[in-house]
Amino acid sequence: MPKEILYLTEKLLQYNETFLNNYQECRKTGIKHDFNDVIKPFANEVKEMNEQWNKAAKKWLLAAKTDHLHSKQIDITSAHIDQISIQSFFPETSKSRFLNAHRTIEYILLEIIKELNK
Repeated sequence: MPKEILYLTEKLLQYNETFLNNYQECRKTGIKHDFNDVIKPFANEVKEMNEQWNKAAKKWLLAAKTDHLHSKQIDITSAHIDQISIQSFFPETSKSRFLNAHRTIEYILLEIIKELNK
């Protein structure tokens, strides 16, 4: 199970960087992508991976008994991933809100990787 969680966590970390790159590109160019051709397929791909990660991470968390990671953090991180996977394509998305969600995702995912590597 830890190998699966490590894989999924690293994949979501890569997606998180993609979200940031998409957002920065959209802000810079002002280009709005087609929802059905670009945004929806990408968001669905991320959502599927995110749901797998959420279930696996919660199951692992019960067995791992970490002091600073909790089930609620997994849910919040999952919600942020779902939100910014779509918001990253819209230049009018609030910069501070987007960056806060991005940093939260990154922090939790990196903490999970640290715990898995112990």
